[in-house]
Amino acid sequence: MLDRLQYVKQRFDEVSDLIIQPDVIADQKRYVQLNKEYKDLKALVDKREEYINLDGNIKEANEIIADGSDAEMVEMAKMQLDEAKERLPQLEDEIKYMLIPKDPEDAKNVMVEIRAGTGGDEASIFAGDLYRMYTKYCDSKGWRTSVVDVSEGTSGGFKEVIFEVTGEDVYGTLKYEAGVHRVQRVPQTETQGRVHTSAATVMVLPEAEEFDVQIDMNDVRIDFFCSSGPGGQSVNTTKSAVRMTHIPTGLVAQCQDEKSQHKNKDKALTVLRSRLYEMELAKKQEEDAKKRNSQVSSGDRSAKIRTYNYAQGRITDHRIGLSIFDLDGFMNGNLHKMIEELQLVANTEKLKESEVF
Repeated sequence: MLDRLQYVKQRFDEVSDLIIQPDVIADQKRYVQLNKEYKDLKALVDKREEYINLDGNIKEANEIIADGSDAEMVEMAKMQLDEAKERLPQLEDEIKYMLIPKDPEDAKNVMVEIRAGTGGDEASIFAGDLYRMYTKYCDSKGWRTSVVDVSEGTSGGFKEVIFEVTGEDVYGTLKYEAGVHRVQRVPQTETQGRVHTSAATVMVLPEAEEFDVQIDMNDVRIDFFCSSGPGGQSVNTTKSAVRMTHIPTGLVAQCQDEKSQHKNKDKALTVLRSRLYEMELAKKQEEDAKKRNSQVSSGDRSAKIRTYNYAQGRITDHRIGLSIFDLDGFMNGNLHKMIEELQLVANTEKLKESEVF
C-alpha cells in the first residue's frame, strides 16, 4: 500500500508545483483540472501521513514490548498497539476506496430531462411526479434547481421537463437515475380500478463548460418565438423564447422559462453544449460497457432501471435487485438509501477492476 501511496505523494508534489506556474494559471481548462486533482490528492496524502504514523506506532510498540525492561512503558505500548491495530483496517478500507479511479465528470452540475413515455396522460402525470421527487431530493442535498424548459401534459404533469441542478458532486450522484422508470398504479382517470403500466425516461447530462465543448455559432440556427407557458403578461406578446438547432448534428435545445430573451439564449446554449458533450460521453460509456459487465452503468439509455408499484408501496431497482417498501417517502425525495446502494455497487466494481492491491 505504501508503494502506491508514494506514487500519490510524488504526483501531489508535482501538481503543487504546477498550479503556481504562470503558464498553467493562464490556461483556464488545465488550471481548473489541476486544482481539482490537487484537492483529491491532498485528501489521500493526509491519509498516507496517518498510515505512516500508525505503522510507526506499531513498530515502536512492538520494540518496547519485546524489550520488556520497563513495565510501565510496556503497558503504555500495549495500549498504543491495540489502538493502532484497531484503526489500521478501517484506514486501509478508506484508502482503498479513495484510490478507486474517479470519473472526471462526477463533480459537474447537470441538466436533467424527464420525458413522458408510453401510457398517455398517465405517463405525463408520472413524469411530473418524478420531477417533484427529484427537486425534493435536491433540496435535501442543498442543491439548487432551475427549470429550463417545460411542455405540460393535457391532464397534469409534463410531456417533457428540463431542469438544471447545481451543487457539489451532482453528476456523480444523479447519473444512476438515467434510464426508463416504470410505474404500476390505478390512474386518476381510470373508473374501473384497473392497474395501468406507464413509463417515463430520465436523462442526466453533465453540464459542459465552455472549454469542454467548442461550438461554432455559424453552425447554429437560432429562432425566437413567443413563450407558451406561464410567465405573466409577456407570454404570447414578446418573442423571448429561444430555440437553437445545431445543424451538423441536428440537436435542438430551447428555453422559454425566463422573461428575458438574453437569459433564455444563455440557458439554451448551455443545454445544447451539454447535449453535444453527453453525445460524446455516451459513446465512451458504451465502449466501456462492452469491456466490462457493469450492473449499474450499461450505457443503454433505453434500459428499464426501476419500477414504482403503488399497490405494494414498493420501488424496485432492477440493476441491483433492491426493493424499498416506502413509496410515499421515496416520492417525497427520500432517495438516499437507493442512491447510496447504487454508488456502493459501482465502487465495488471499480475496486475489482482497478486491482489496487
